[in-house]
Amino acid sequence: MLFMLISGQVKSSEVYVEALSAARSDADLTEDIGKPIEDGLFPGGSFQISGPSGYAEISIPISGPRGSATVYGVAEKSIGEWSFTDLIVEVEGSGHRINLLDETEMEKSA
Repeated sequence: MLFMLISGQVKSSEVYVEALSAARSDADLTEDIGKPIEDGLFPGGSFQISGPSGYAEISIPISGPRGSATVYGVAEKSIGEWSFTDLIVEVEGSGHRINLLDETEMEKSA
């Protein structure tokens, strides 16, 4: 029961929602594993939040009709806003890694 409560909190977090959205909208990923992309039952992660600042690391198992992958993300919260410093997906079996951050996001984190 406790695991389901914690899993629900991770899945409802802003970081999780944004990472899953980025994965679902990536053309390279949908070419690899197909559409629709569904999230798995056992996300992992750690969150450290103190008021308007924080840090999060997440891993989200995902799957499509042609395969599975895992989304890995690292995000920082500053002045109440989350931004990813790293957001990649690794396709199972192939080891193919896709950077889900666009150039604008990468410039903000540099």
